[in-house]
Amino acid sequence: MLVLENIISDRGSRYAVAGAPCDTEAEAKALVKALRARKKFARATHHSWALLTPEHAIKTDDGEAGAGLVILRMLERAEVRNHLVIVTRWYGGKHLGGDRFRHVQEAVRLYLERITTV
Repeated sequence: MLVLENIISDRGSRYAVAGAPCDTEAEAKALVKALRARKKFARATHHSWALLTPEHAIKTDDGEAGAGLVILRMLERAEVRNHLVIVTRWYGGKHLGGDRFRHVQEAVRLYLERITTV
């Protein structure tokens, strides 16, 4: 699993993005569980993720309303299939409003850039 930590900081909130090739929802849930098992990631507030396969579009907000859909739409636009993307947020105590969606987009953009140049 590729993990990009501390990529965005805003008003105390911190973001990371991770992902890996993935074919099924069960495999996605196992990968998210493995990420959450890491000590640092276990303390995170949200682990929003999405997976686009030829048969399904799966997303989970994990309390960050709308974040899963943002990730899914970016995967669709980039035509990235069978690849799980997880955006993790550590809440910093201040609401970010609409900026949180921009941060999710930026996290996914950085991740997609990384996997397409590797």
